[in-house]
Amino acid sequence: MDKDKIVVYKTFTDPNNAHIVKGLLDSYGIECFLSDENIVTLNAMYSSAVGGVKLNVLVKDLDRISEILESENALTEEISDIVNDESKITCPLCHSSNVAFGGSVNKKFGYSTVVIFSIITSFLLMIYPFNMRKVYHCFDCGYEFKKSKIKL
Repeated sequence: MDKDKIVVYKTFTDPNNAHIVKGLLDSYGIECFLSDENIVTLNAMYSSAVGGVKLNVLVKDLDRISEILESENALTEEISDIVNDESKITCPLCHSSNVAFGGSVNKKFGYSTVVIFSIITSFLLMIYPFNMRKVYHCFDCGYEFKKSKIKL
């Protein structure tokens, strides 16, 4: 009789993460369901009040679930390590990996006539300039560069 008992395996503060794990378990044929999902989705502040979104499973599946989630986590970590190693961008000057892609700090808009037109238009319409220069920025030395200058 204890094998048919339903228990809370894990709680989540974010309903999206709960659905990801539930979908994974469903793909392996494990019966499970979520509780308190709707109240947390309604207002995220209720998550701590109700104890988060609960993943409910049968007691007989606990060992299998642990194995599945451990193997999936190991696989995810291996893939993320490979992707991070291959896509690591470094600064051409100081070779630092403390680099991010975003709006330029030094020359926000460049110097072309299109940019000047953009600034005038945005000033007249009272909107934020829509033609902003995007570059990679090194937070160690302050150098800004485009992807074409990246040496891999």
